[in-house]
Amino acid sequence: MRGVSVKRVVVENSFAEAFDMRATALIITADDLKWARQAAMAMTGFATSVIGCGCEAGIDRELTGAETPDGRPGVRVLLFAVSTAELQKQVLTRVGQCVLTCVGSACFGAIAGEERLKLGAALRYFGDGWQISKKFGGRHYWRIPVMDGEFVCEATIGMTKAAVGGGNLIIMGASPRNVLNAAEAAAHRIGATRDVIMPFPGGIVRSGSKVGSKYKALVASTNDAYCPTLKGALASKLGREIASVLEIVIDGLSPEAVSEAMRAGIAAIVGLGPERGALRISAGNYGGKLGRHHYHLRKLLS
Repeated sequence: MRGVSVKRVVVENSFAEAFDMRATALIITADDLKWARQAAMAMTGFATSVIGCGCEAGIDRELTGAETPDGRPGVRVLLFAVSTAELQKQVLTRVGQCVLTCVGSACFGAIAGEERLKLGAALRYFGDGWQISKKFGGRHYWRIPVMDGEFVCEATIGMTKAAVGGGNLIIMGASPRNVLNAAEAAAHRIGATRDVIMPFPGGIVRSGSKVGSKYKALVASTNDAYCPTLKGALASKLGREIASVLEIVIDGLSPEAVSEAMRAGIAAIVGLGPERGALRISAGNYGGKLGRHHYHLRKLLS
């Protein structure tokens, strides 16, 4: 595929095709950041892809006590799903099993939204009648007794329908080590941007997929055109110089957030250079037929 060379890294003339999603953001706090992060990590586990996990979730950023409702250190997490019903289900299941259970934790909404999801309004029943309703500063909370004190959580949380899932960068290079260097540099830079997550482990996925499969039971299967071991066996998109490929997938609370994250990732890869990093950068799409958000790499360069 034709592209433009930027500091000797080829940026292909391609685009990432992304999709509308529902999303919400939560602030999880605890007496110290260690336990807030522990709850956040547990809650966002097994949330890499809506294909098999029901939602895509991850940590957006860490927060100081000055940035949280209860003045304690915290972590902001984002959750994305394909429908309001699924997002509601995932929020309740994950907070109930992973945040309510975590030492000293509390949970609050982190975005505004006319459409609301239940949080404490549903989890309060765990208090078995001992739960207490509390309104403060125009917000409604529930206090649920637990063995180390009480779990405080907001009654309802905001949701946005303007979220985008599936922004991506495909990173190609001459060796697995070099490609990982480039992917790690991109993930680190993207991680510093606001309102986005990279749901796969460490922000990086090696098992990129395509829609469909020769097996009818599967809705997705390995992206064989980008598998180096299959060069010569099919219509590969990889040249002879490419020995390894990794992908970064990005979800954001807005189209602009995804665009900014992709731009940051490209800059990090290009800045590393081809000797230690990637030779080529591309993006995955389906010909523009499935997702209405198209992120053209050439436009992101400007």
